[in-house]
Amino acid sequence: MIFVELGILLAMILIGSRLKGIGLGVMGMLGLLIFVFGFHMKPADPPIAVLLIIIAIVTTAATLQAAGGLDYLVSLAEKIIRKNPKKITLIAPFTVYFLCLFAGTSHLVYSLLPIIAEVSLKTKIRPERPLSISVIASHLSLTGSPMSAATATLAGLLAYSTAVTDIMLVCIPSCLIGILSGVAVVWKKGKELYDDPEFLEKLKDPQFAASLQKSTETVKEIKPSAKVAVLIFGIAILLIVIFGAFPGLIPNVGEGTPGLIVNADGSVNLTGIIVMVTLSAAALIMLITKTSAIEVAKMSLFTSMATAVVSVLGVVWMSATFMHANEAVIEHVFKDIAAVYPFTFAFALFFMSTLTFSQAATTRIMMPLGLSIGITNPHLLAMFPSVNGDFILPGYPTLVAAMDFDRTGTTKIGKYVVNHSFMIPGIVSVATAVGVGFLISSFL
Repeated sequence: MIFVELGILLAMILIGSRLKGIGLGVMGMLGLLIFVFGFHMKPADPPIAVLLIIIAIVTTAATLQAAGGLDYLVSLAEKIIRKNPKKITLIAPFTVYFLCLFAGTSHLVYSLLPIIAEVSLKTKIRPERPLSISVIASHLSLTGSPMSAATATLAGLLAYSTAVTDIMLVCIPSCLIGILSGVAVVWKKGKELYDDPEFLEKLKDPQFAASLQKSTETVKEIKPSAKVAVLIFGIAILLIVIFGAFPGLIPNVGEGTPGLIVNADGSVNLTGIIVMVTLSAAALIMLITKTSAIEVAKMSLFTSMATAVVSVLGVVWMSATFMHANEAVIEHVFKDIAAVYPFTFAFALFFMSTLTFSQAATTRIMMPLGLSIGITNPHLLAMFPSVNGDFILPGYPTLVAAMDFDRTGTTKIGKYVVNHSFMIPGIVSVATAVGVGFLISSFL
């Protein structure tokens, strides 16, 4: 019976991923309906904590966007990239990583992709090289950023006081080294631009040749409030890190029955801290910079939140119900293997992330399983970057955008679909990050 149920689970995820948008969420709810009414499974608790974190963090990031803070950060990143054109394959991915690490979202990479493509073209560097690894870097930034839903979710599941700081200590350096290894494998990837027969064929078209001379460089006016908004946002990140490192600073509200926000000992958990701090930061940005709340609701980040919430609700609730119903079988199968070879759990994380297209959803679905079969916290931290398998199927928006912005056509999907431009740098970067993570976590 478990194989039939697993087949339904995978079918709902695969169909949902093809529908895109909220498709993953609604197909997840259909799967949950089938599990409850068809197999009489007891529904698991919906992932309320993850949804609260997504709402709080994305709302704050959208407020930063409305106040001009994201434009200011992107302008700084653009200056760094344009200042070092010949080293763009090295400079671009690290610039993207730190920008997305600070903001807690990989979608900021959209603003830098046309810049990376243009600078590459002008320096006669094959755009596929910096574009592919920059997209991977934007994804890896989420497994380490205190402002990402994935990191906040893992910290909440681990449920010990210094979880946030430990995740940062392990995952930031391991992902940076992973990105460096990705840079190494794309440094000479493919033919040189002006030796590429496909590009040379395109150059025969006068209209295409003329279009390559157009510049994407624009002088965008930065709002006076931008720097103040970035400062407030930065302070919010710092407070989350401080409260994570020094839990004694969090007030105790009295012992009692544990709830969604308050632990049994009376301490406010990380979910509560993140929601309160981030939304308070959003309020201060609105008040101090006089940013309209109506304008915040119109921001692209804010409107994308509905898709994220529906997707996570559906696929995580369905998956958690399947996991709970078959917990005994799953533990029996994987417990002995994980005890001897804990790194094998990284493959399960990676596989699930290729289906869900979400680091936060994968974390919420799979990490409780890792804890239940006895994988230690340091090993889970080491394997955290493996939730970045969303590049395997080249339908994720960041991958599609990179291919669209590369006018030379070097960044592309291969004949067999999976042999696309992002596959090799992605696998190498994630594998290296996990390997280095095991080394670093051994000292915790």
